[in-house]
Amino acid sequence: MDVELFLNQVFNGIGNGVGYAAVALAIVIVFRTTGLFNFAQGEMAMLSTFVTWQLSESMPIGLALVVGAALSFVGGALVERTLIRPMEAKGNPLGTVIITIGLFISMNALIQLIWPPSKAQSNPFSMPKPFPNRGTVEIFGAHLSWFTIWFVIILLIECALLYLLLQKTKLGLSLRAVASNQESSKLVGIDVGKMLMIGWGLAAAIGAVAGVLLASRTNQFDVSMMQFILAYAFAAAALGGFDSPLGAVVAGFIVGVAEALAITYIDAVDGIPIVVPLLLIFFVLLFRPEGMFGRKVVERV
Repeated sequence: MDVELFLNQVFNGIGNGVGYAAVALAIVIVFRTTGLFNFAQGEMAMLSTFVTWQLSESMPIGLALVVGAALSFVGGALVERTLIRPMEAKGNPLGTVIITIGLFISMNALIQLIWPPSKAQSNPFSMPKPFPNRGTVEIFGAHLSWFTIWFVIILLIECALLYLLLQKTKLGLSLRAVASNQESSKLVGIDVGKMLMIGWGLAAAIGAVAGVLLASRTNQFDVSMMQFILAYAFAAAALGGFDSPLGAVVAGFIVGVAEALAITYIDAVDGIPIVVPLLLIFFVLLFRPEGMFGRKVVERV
């Protein structure tokens, strides 16, 4: 086996996997706090990406990224308060899932209305890079890009901050209590509605950062960028466990590397890489529905 080719594909997989991990982390945060699958997570991140791109036209990209993430936090909280909570109050989980699907479609249409594809044909959307592009690092003849290294570092920083928030603060304790049992949380005086808003806001902010970094990785981006990434992110969340942020991150890298290696060494997959996450979701749900790091729920009859 060509070791250099193998390592290059592993590094390519890590580069893709860090994006899947970041979006999967946002999906898991929403699921932990509300028990819902947010199918609009990718388009929420896409809208935030375009907003950040627009801001970068008049301010440094680093500041635009911070402002865009803050606006996404507010937007995510508003989505929970105005769209998700009223349906949840009616006790209709299926209706809530349908709302997220509708939000996916409407946000995609909104993006195309504000930033039409015709504009991209004459002036392609190109996200400035938030950190210096220093080329690659050579490891045993293979090349790992500095962009991937920086992306991994930012994801690890996000994970560390999220850990500190959840484990070392009163707010984090409240968030974990709501994720564990909303009814009991109400009995001890926790504002469950406020915690759910914060959970959606955190997920939207993390998704916004992921979207901007994914857009800046390529020379140009468009409205369809997050649609395939969302499928891989759901595969990562399923593989790692929908209630495990750590599992989402680890599984994101696994999905990315598995995809890269499958495309290279399995001829049947070449040209249809979406088969990889779909098969992962199928086998995880078949043999270990709670995922690698998820908790198995035991209910008394």
